[in-house]
Amino acid sequence: MERSKPMETPLAGNDKKEDATLGEVVEATVYRQLVGSLMYLVNTRPDMCYVVNQVSQAMVSPNKLYWKETKHVLRYLKGTTQFGLWYRPTNGVKFQGFTDANWAGSPFNKKSTLGGIFSIGLATVSWYNRKQ
Repeated sequence: MERSKPMETPLAGNDKKEDATLGEVVEATVYRQLVGSLMYLVNTRPDMCYVVNQVSQAMVSPNKLYWKETKHVLRYLKGTTQFGLWYRPTNGVKFQGFTDANWAGSPFNKKSTLGGIFSIGLATVSWYNRKQ
């Protein structure tokens, strides 16, 4: 992977999703270790949450399509090393949280939308959004 060409998108858009149990199976242990490393990476790269969710759907029996997608993710990460959350030591670090709610805001089903974000210093450490 050292000599691989960096990618501009985290996932290839032209691959059709297929059942994770179909196709030629690859080494599951290596795949799980790689996806586990990507899960750890999400702590500083929240933009990768959706991508990691997609590739982790084949953890039980990964096939060549998911292996190819995961290698695509690594190539994307190679080209975006400057992205991410940076935690720097500062004086007077503050823990801040902001929340918002839109009660029964959906005109179709009257569901509420809730959201929040929490940060330590200048770095976001947690966020959420829910529709209920």
